[in-house]
Amino acid sequence: MRYATILGAAVFASVTVTVPAYVESQSTGDKVEQKAEQTWQKTKDVTRDAKVGVTDSWLTARTKIALFADERVKGRQVGVETVKGVVTLRGKVDSDEAKAAAASLAEGIEGVKRVRNDLQVVAPADRKAVDISDEEITRRVAARVSKDSRLKKVDVRTDRGVVSLTGDVPGIGASARASEIARGVPSVRSVKNELIYDAAGRQGTGPRS
Repeated sequence: MRYATILGAAVFASVTVTVPAYVESQSTGDKVEQKAEQTWQKTKDVTRDAKVGVTDSWLTARTKIALFADERVKGRQVGVETVKGVVTLRGKVDSDEAKAAAASLAEGIEGVKRVRNDLQVVAPADRKAVDISDEEITRRVAARVSKDSRLKKVDVRTDRGVVSLTGDVPGIGASARASEIARGVPSVRSVKNELIYDAAGRQGTGPRS
């Protein structure tokens, strides 16, 4: 009987020691999980706030790049403005097709909420066809690009009137500006923008409309 009593006391003592250890382990795990959740939420909030700060300039730049790359739209004749995700297109285009194409391109940009298409269709006056060689186009584009201090590392190539831009720029605004400059050179059919910029560059002010 005495042996049974001693054994029972030993089991009880074991239980009283083990239970607090388990509870403590569970409590620690809960704290770690809660801290991880808080850290994730803070990161999410920071990312969201950063996006809010650059949305309009980012959308404006992306829309311009798309317009300059499309042969149907004379991108240099189109002004782009973005307010709270709503993109407004102003300026003149040659045809209803060009007007519709511009709106379609803007609507296709991720993050655009709505597009106001205020473009005017104006038939081009008598235009004289001017044939300029690819080499001359490259020279003219490179000369204009070199005047912008942000575009010193941009390389220019031209193939059948299509200008390709490669190299590094500080941000999305500089990238859009490079496309805008190239598209403004006579005889350029479209601009293929392959410029590279880092993530920090996304938070720039973007190009002017």
